[in-house]
Amino acid sequence: MAREPRDLWVFAYGSLMWKPGFDHVERRRARLAGYRRRFCLDSITYRGTAEYPGLVLALDEDPEGACEGIVYRVAAALREETHAYLRARELVTYSYLERFLPVVTDDGAEVDALAYVMDRAHQQYRGGLTPEEQAAVIARAIGPAGSNAEYLDNTVAHLSEMGVDDVELTRLHGLVARLTGASAP
Repeated sequence: MAREPRDLWVFAYGSLMWKPGFDHVERRRARLAGYRRRFCLDSITYRGTAEYPGLVLALDEDPEGACEGIVYRVAAALREETHAYLRARELVTYSYLERFLPVVTDDGAEVDALAYVMDRAHQQYRGGLTPEEQAAVIARAIGPAGSNAEYLDNTVAHLSEMGVDDVELTRLHGLVARLTGASAP
């Protein structure tokens, strides 16, 4: 007997928060334990190039950490289509590992959500950079999807709209603004 498809939950912590690219029936604030949102992935496809990589966010494993973000609920009828879209978008260079992880929503419910976490063994992993080193890369990098600084701006703005103060990203945003001459919030 065939199993009925279930709704798909998708955890967003970076560009999926402000540009999901798929239909969803629900969006909630959520928290994922055991990972931190970090600029630790060389971007050679979207926010940089192979010659001049940018840096984008990844869920970097940290047993003491947690990441505040958004969880989307996708209707069961769109589960396979959405999953295929996300694989094409997130697994371009296979620097992420696809996982279903427990996230806790703002109302206390726990759901297993699809999340893309950093593969630390991948050649694009750039963990351990200081905030100043990250800022230097982000301030100058541009790729087919736009500037790396714009990616940071959008992420910080959406976190602020949610009432999330990511201290590390706020500091990084200030450092990038000083390098680019832009105004920090």
